[in-house]
Amino acid sequence: MSQPSGGRAPGTRIYSWSCPTVMSPGEKLDPIPDSFILQPPVFHPVVPYVTTIFGGLHAGKMVVLQGVVPLDAHRFQVDFQCGCSLCPRPDIAFHFNPRFHTTKPHVICNTLHGGRWQREARWPHLALRRGSSFLILFLFVNEEVKVSVNGQHFLHFRYRLPLSHVDTLGIFGDILVEAVGFLNINPFVEGSREYPAGHEVPCSHALPQGLSPGQVIIVRGLVLQEPKHFTVSLRDQAAHAPVTLRASFADRTLAWISRWGQKKLISAPFLFYPQRFFEVLLLFQEGGLKLALNGQGLGATSMNQQALEQLRELRISGSVQLYCVHS
Repeated sequence: MSQPSGGRAPGTRIYSWSCPTVMSPGEKLDPIPDSFILQPPVFHPVVPYVTTIFGGLHAGKMVVLQGVVPLDAHRFQVDFQCGCSLCPRPDIAFHFNPRFHTTKPHVICNTLHGGRWQREARWPHLALRRGSSFLILFLFVNEEVKVSVNGQHFLHFRYRLPLSHVDTLGIFGDILVEAVGFLNINPFVEGSREYPAGHEVPCSHALPQGLSPGQVIIVRGLVLQEPKHFTVSLRDQAAHAPVTLRASFADRTLAWISRWGQKKLISAPFLFYPQRFFEVLLLFQEGGLKLALNGQGLGATSMNQQALEQLRELRISGSVQLYCVHS
């Protein structure tokens, strides 16, 4: 698993405004707390697909499933399992099973324990359609899992087995999976709304106290169909932007931009793709900040503590739909 900071291989580049440097083999970076570690997303897996959920499930964790229902689909299932053995069959804490072949398409949810299915729960009015794309969010909270389909709450299912026993995701049946994402922090909007209505872009987020060591900025969203650019900038009281991260889709480059317009390319794979999820983490510490994208550490940039404390605004613009902005 790629972690946002700790455990980099020797030779990872660390970026500053002046010039790039290279880490020495013995150099260590303070790790980002475990709560910020992101399991890398999986794109276009072959179904049936079974994978380990890094760290298992816990309250606040979310699994994102993006794909298409084939025109001739009968059914598919998403199973959150307690292990991955074939014989005996593992317990399934949450079985999510859309069915399209009946006169009234619906979803069946259930739990498999000790080789026996429990009492099934049925939800009618299925929001999924044959031949259509979908976005399903599974949010695991203290007592139940909540599921939204295409941005609308669809169902909730109370746990019948301990959530801590779940460590495996299985996807089976008639489904074309485009992406599976794993998020370790609840990205839902604080307050009365459970599901993110999204933030309009450009988006401005106030930083009334500036930034201090240990603080983390989280930006999560979806890249639009025909993206051009994506920019995250931090501005001070004079509206100057001493820190700007810019992704350009035309030449597929990611770069730091200084307040004077100086551009420093980040030598790393370009991890933004149309109609795919992304997560940007900026971890602030003494001497600067570290960047991670989709769980992969992409280096750091230097910045003195006084400049960090004078920052007052986070501004986001570009070809994205935002789901979570947190600092």
